[in-house]
Amino acid sequence: MTAPTPSPCAAVLEHLTGRNRGHYSWITADAMDIWLDGRGSLRVVVPGAQLLEGQHVARVLRDGTEFSVLAAEGADIWVNRKKVEQARLSQGDMIEFGEIGPLSRFRVYDEEHRPEPTLPEILSDAWSYMRTSRRPFLQRLGRAMWGVCGRVCTDATLVFRVSVLVALVALSIAVILQFREDRSLRAQIESGRFQVEAVAAALSEAQREAIRPGDLAALEEELSARVSVQAERLKTLEARSGAAMRVVGQAAGSVAFIQGGYGLRHRETGQMLRHVMGPGGMPLRLPNGQPMLSLQGDGPVAEVQFNGTGFVLRDTGLIVTNRHVAVPWANKPGVQMGGEAMEPVMTRFVAYFPGGIGPLDLSLVAASDTADLALLIPGEGVELPPGLPLAEQAPVPGQEILVMGFPTGLMSLLAQSGEEFVKELRERGETGFWQVAERLSEAGLMSPLSSRGIVGQVTGAAVVYDAETTHGGSGGPVLNLKGEVVAVNAAIIPEFGGSNFGVPVEQVRRLLETISASQ
Repeated sequence: MTAPTPSPCAAVLEHLTGRNRGHYSWITADAMDIWLDGRGSLRVVVPGAQLLEGQHVARVLRDGTEFSVLAAEGADIWVNRKKVEQARLSQGDMIEFGEIGPLSRFRVYDEEHRPEPTLPEILSDAWSYMRTSRRPFLQRLGRAMWGVCGRVCTDATLVFRVSVLVALVALSIAVILQFREDRSLRAQIESGRFQVEAVAAALSEAQREAIRPGDLAALEEELSARVSVQAERLKTLEARSGAAMRVVGQAAGSVAFIQGGYGLRHRETGQMLRHVMGPGGMPLRLPNGQPMLSLQGDGPVAEVQFNGTGFVLRDTGLIVTNRHVAVPWANKPGVQMGGEAMEPVMTRFVAYFPGGIGPLDLSLVAASDTADLALLIPGEGVELPPGLPLAEQAPVPGQEILVMGFPTGLMSLLAQSGEEFVKELRERGETGFWQVAERLSEAGLMSPLSSRGIVGQVTGAAVVYDAETTHGGSGGPVLNLKGEVVAVNAAIIPEFGGSNFGVPVEQVRRLLETISASQ
């Protein structure tokens, strides 16, 4: 319907329901008849006009600036939910035509305006419909919501519609980005769960190997009855071979006991994974026996402790060890899962040398991508022992070698320390991982063990030998009887009759060249 030119005071019926919902019918004459046609639409016509099909339901009269509505004969109308035969109309009145007829709002406009409703007016119309309509509540609610959506799309100003469209696009983008972020966060949390479980498992394993007061008591009793097996082997070795004795004596001072701990840190917040404490300040445990860990934990940092061996490389100021000692989480894939959320970091990394040297803070210089090797450097101003030279040639099968290191870690050192020292630790209660190492170093008891063996096989990737060693000895030097390093002790192979293997020194040279090239 084309709207006529408005008079100085014109009225309009803004249809809120029915087939012509969202349209307007102008009241410009002194009297206008309102018909309800056969399709359920309201029609506003001049008096005397008659529709071929429909019902005359009301007449709107104008007297200057005043308007009123009069119900047609046999028709019912409601104004603001009150059934009337005649009523004066005011701005915003709600008129319902017929028992279940359409609902319209009455508005008055002047010659300078036309009905372009604002968002508050659209919402006000919906609220008025909710209060005025006599339909069931759920029907009213559905029609009101549908009416708001439809009128925002069709009746609002162009600027407003464009603004709504831009807002909807921005909201959609925000929702998509939020969804992706949530999905990423869930993935991080899920992957972080594997990290936490891996650290918890590593902690449980470390706790099983930790020194307990009961262990010291048993060790004390054993020491009172016999001398450490490792010490006896060293004496036997020295007695059997003057060359071996000389090599052991010269090399021992350059072999380091490496001690460290690591935990998980959240990349964004910097929070460390901690133990969750229960009543009485005791760490809580899961049903499987593993410690309960959380970034919001109120206990100490969940620190996985480890130890290994290293040795000073002559004329370099560097310490050689295994990659799995310098980067202890490298052989624990679960700890590295979910690296986007949490990252493994060293909490402490130190070295002790014979003669009371240490603890020296260590930093990683380089780790090989192709061999189990790493190079470390102590803090500034530290004077290291003389160091060991690298052999020019690889060993040959049948050649005699010496392996030096700290197999079984602190327990082997305590086994050599003597009954009085162990008793003193027990009395002081100094049985912690870090405390025991410091007391051993202060007492001058930090000395590597040696074992003797024969080279069985040599390849470009490994030197295999039968010298006895175990965990804790990783990273120690494998020496020929000239005191030269022919390999770096790396692992044991119990499946092959107790054979062990080391990384050839040629791999050490390649790692050194990599460092030189990058500087």
